[in-house]
Parts: sequence; structure tokens; C-alpha cells
Amino acid sequence: MVSSRTDLRLGVIGLGARHQLASLAHNPGNGSRIVAVCDPITARRESARKTFGNDLVMASNHRDLLNIRLDGVFIITPDATHAELAIDFLQSGIAVYIEKPLAITTDEADRVLQTAQSSGTPLYVGHNMRYMPFTRLMRDVISKGDIGEVKSIWCRHFVGHGGDYYFKDWHAERSKVTSLLLQKGAHDIDIIHWLAGGYTNRLSAFGNLSVYGQIEDRSDRSSQVMQDWFSESNWPPLAQQGLNPLIDVEDLSVVNLQLDNNIIATYQQCHFTPDYWRNYTVIGTEGRLENFGDDKDATIKVWNRRSNYRAEGDKELAVSEESGTHGGSDRRIITEFLDFLRGGSRTETSPVAARYAVATGVAATESLRAGGTVVTVPHLAPELNSYFECIQKTDQIKDRFKRNS
Repeated sequence: MVSSRTDLRLGVIGLGARHQLASLAHNPGNGSRIVAVCDPITARRESARKTFGNDLVMASNHRDLLNIRLDGVFIITPDATHAELAIDFLQSGIAVYIEKPLAITTDEADRVLQTAQSSGTPLYVGHNMRYMPFTRLMRDVISKGDIGEVKSIWCRHFVGHGGDYYFKDWHAERSKVTSLLLQKGAHDIDIIHWLAGGYTNRLSAFGNLSVYGQIEDRSDRSSQVMQDWFSESNWPPLAQQGLNPLIDVEDLSVVNLQLDNNIIATYQQCHFTPDYWRNYTVIGTEGRLENFGDDKDATIKVWNRRSNYRAEGDKELAVSEESGTHGGSDRRIITEFLDFLRGGSRTETSPVAARYAVATGVAATESLRAGGTVVTVPHLAPELNSYFECIQKTDQIKDRFKRNS
């Protein structure tokens, strides 16, 4: 194990739109530092020196970093590359932080977990929504029993920035994401599972490419990142310009889920709404809760009395306002990952949960493209489930993880 007095040596694979996440782990002399970066674009690698210093190891191919001394790497690359990269580093004994989703197929996700088990190398998946103040408050309300036993969860995801975020680059291509029900929906599927205390068993989904397929103005943006083209003035949706040359994912989808604990859930995703937020409703045997807003100024309302329509809840809880990206969740998840590498903490995230988010998204895509047929989500192999359950126990983390010294 790395001494608590020694900086963890970390690498970053992928310097695109989300790479700033890794900068939260760069704290030289105080616990961790980024010492290596990898990206195929030279300008991005050179720009990284401004953040991480001139003594960086820089590479255009991730294999060049497999044999240098690293305690962990951040994999922040396009989704279709996640599994291959994770497997290579895990096999080399280098701990992996992989941005969600874990993979774009269930088989790939299972291979990553199998590699983590066989190598004994730490694996961490960046489902940062578990650390957002509004989801944590909802979970607290549920845990306290304020709505009784949970029976149903509904999530409506209004993806107001969808045209800019998901239809101007690789996110628009099935071969690179499977679907946005997986790529974008992995967050909400994971939160539904987390709040419900179970995983999806079977489902049925419908969806269409309703709007963005009509737009003929297309551009190759492979050398750009989202910040280069994003603007809230890109409205209405059909006025968008410079969409990805290929668009074959859906911009509207609905999936009904039956969980293994008999909770019934639904997830709805629309990429051409004017507003951008998530609305959850959780219904229990003694009431229901609903969030209004998912960032600053958000409120969780709880109803526990019979009535007709009432805008006011019986309880109204203000969501804490915290600094930092994604309501402070990015900093919290990076802090937890670093603690995890040192073998000192149980994590809120779980490779098993991340795998079931992928498996559910993949099954939902299969159902959607087959006209809503009911699809069963494949179970994770029992030995993998047992292994990662064991890893979650703090007193066994050190014994079960092999680490470079």
C-alpha cells in the first residue's frame, strides 16, 4: 500500500470535455498528483502541462503508460473504449477510475469485472450522481421511513441541452454508445436502483429519433470538444446546426422496469425540451416524495396525507447548495476514489451497480429497437457479485487488493 505520507501517482487517459474531473485529484505534496497523460491529439497533451506541470509523461497511446509506476488512472475517454482500456490497466496492476458508463455492452462490462477479480486490482466507476445533494437527500428521506416502503419510482429526464451535448459528436452513433438510454440513462438507471434497493429484472421500452434526424446541417467535429460549440442560444431544436454526420440514436425514449424486489419503475428521456433537469417521484406505502429542481435552489417535497391537488408538501426540504461542479459531487467522488486507493474506505459506488446500469440500458435498447418486446436483464455471475460485495467491506479492502508500491 502507498504510505499516507506519499503522493499517489496518477495518470489521465483522455483529455476531452470531462478531463477536468481528474484535475481535482492533482494536489502535489498533499496526497496525490497527476504524473502522466494520454490523448491522441498533440494540442491537448501540451495544454495539460498548464494544469499538471512541465514534468508530465505524455503519450498518444495508452500502452505507453502500462509499464511506468502509477497507482491509478482516470479513464475519461469515449464510451466504446472504456472496456479495453480498463482491462489493459487492471491486468497491469494499475487501479482504474472509469467514468460512467462502465462499458457499452453487458459482455464488455462483465469482462471488466472479471479482470478486476482475477488481477485483484482496484476498480472504481464514476457514477457521480450518487453524490449529488438532491439524490442524497431523497435517499435520506427514504431511509428514515418518511414514505414507508418504496413501491414505485418514476424519473422524467428533460435533457434541454441534448442537441449540443449528444448530437454533434460520437454520442450520436450507436456503434460508440449503443444508445442514449445507456449513455445518458446510466446515471438515472443507477439512481433508480440505488433508491429502490434492487436491480432491474425485466423491462419494455419504446423510442424514436423524433427531431434531430430531420436536421441536414452536419459537421465533422472530431477535433473539437463540447465547449467549442455549446450555446444556450441554439434554439429551437430544429434550428441546430453542425450536427454529427451520422445520427442513429434515439432522442426520445421511455422504459418501464420491473426490479428484482418487485418495485416498478419508469424512466423517460427527451433531448429536445427547453429545460434541463431531472424529476423523480418515489411512491411508498405511507406517502410520496418528489424533487423540484436538481441543483441549487432545489426542494424535496413529501406528501403523507390524503387530499386533492396540493402544491405544498407536508414536508418541504431544501437541498443543500454546495460549490463545485455537479453540486460538489465531482469533488466528493474524487476524494472517495483516492481514499479507496489507500484502502481506507467503503465506497458509495459499486462496480456491480455500474454493471447493472449497463445491462439495463443495453436490454432497454434491445427492447426499444424490437418494438417494445419484454427483455430480461442477465444476472451477474454469482462469484463476481460475491467478490465485489466482499471488497465493499472496509476491513477486507487491504487484504483483497494487490497494489504497486
